[in-house]
Amino acid sequence: MQGVWRRVVRFSVAAATLACLGTAWGGQVEVLHWWTSGGESRSVEELKRLLAAQGHTWRDFAVVGGGGDSAMSVLRSRVLAGNPPAAAQIKGPAIKEWGRLDVLADLEDVAAAQKWDAQLPRVVADVMKVNGRYVAVPVNVHRVNWLWINRDALRKAGARAPNTWEEFFAVAEKMRQAGIVPVAHGGQSWQEFTTFESVVLGVGGADFYRRAFVQLDPKALHSDTMSRSLQTFRRIKDYTDRRAPGRDWNVATAMVIKGEAGMQFMGDWAKGEFLAAGKEPSRDFLCVSAPGTARAFSFNVDSFAMFRLKDPAAVQAQKALAATIMRPEFQQSFNLNKGSIPVGTGVQMDRFDLCAQESSAYFVATAMINTLVPSIAHLMAQPASVEGAMREAVAAYWNNERMTTDEAMLRLVAAAKPTAARPAQP
Repeated sequence: MQGVWRRVVRFSVAAATLACLGTAWGGQVEVLHWWTSGGESRSVEELKRLLAAQGHTWRDFAVVGGGGDSAMSVLRSRVLAGNPPAAAQIKGPAIKEWGRLDVLADLEDVAAAQKWDAQLPRVVADVMKVNGRYVAVPVNVHRVNWLWINRDALRKAGARAPNTWEEFFAVAEKMRQAGIVPVAHGGQSWQEFTTFESVVLGVGGADFYRRAFVQLDPKALHSDTMSRSLQTFRRIKDYTDRRAPGRDWNVATAMVIKGEAGMQFMGDWAKGEFLAAGKEPSRDFLCVSAPGTARAFSFNVDSFAMFRLKDPAAVQAQKALAATIMRPEFQQSFNLNKGSIPVGTGVQMDRFDLCAQESSAYFVATAMINTLVPSIAHLMAQPASVEGAMREAVAAYWNNERMTTDEAMLRLVAAAKPTAARPAQP
């Protein structure tokens, strides 16, 4: 009996020693993010818990209300002063802009251990790399090209969910005749650009979309296909209401939820509003691909770029953060809270709602047939300077009925031209 107790005591002492060593050798990760409310905040707490279990501590460098210019200015000053945070919420081409400053950490060892290349579609993986090496880790995927439909509004109109643009306008006309606002819209430039992105994808297809918005091909930006896209886009405005200008996107979503409006073009973050209102997919609302985009997926991926650190303990904590983000259990919990879908393979989808399951299936399928494209409206395809110029061109066309499609196309071409001369401005 005494031998057993001696072994228990030795085991307890060893465990306590390991715990102390874990605390002593654990590092701290300072993270710049703006996930400060709702499900996002709960997800951050889960990430903190998982890191703490590995002996590391999390330090918030949080920005309430989104990552605006002021947050990026603070980040830039700290990086240039040699005091960067471990990680910052940065996405799309902005990752490569920071990479050109040679301040990002190399995550190739973590990526190799977890087989990120096998888990991620190439078009997503390439966003996370600089010179072919991982410097950032993706957190989630949003599909942008959704059309949200109130089920009762569809019944009152005696219509079915549209697959083509002509079907869409036929449904919109029936809704208007039934006394329902056909399209809930918020008259803000980013919302108009989000809608336009789906129109171009639906009218022109993924290859044309890439030529226009990824390659910035002037022949695509000024073409018959772009002209048809602009004309289709303008037709949608006829089915919005007069109070749309300045309306926030979630207020527009509430119109669809209440049945005041029938449809809305918006990414899958809109689904959270439906679920929060106690609505269920299929029963109360439909999530369908924007007309003509059933075989395509425009993606918006949140990610953390990792900065080069000097302290070995902080580097270990940083690598633990990157690895933890890609773990299936975190991918599941985070995306269940946020309404998006996991970015990596191997995550069970049975706890997700029908819209998320469908989105995940589209994500995998479109990656295989090369119709998975980065969202121009959500800073995945071009730097902010180009996106902003194009967004304003599209908004001007939407809001000025006297502007011709040719004038709008010339503005798009002009917005794309200065990119080669622009210096990196992270």
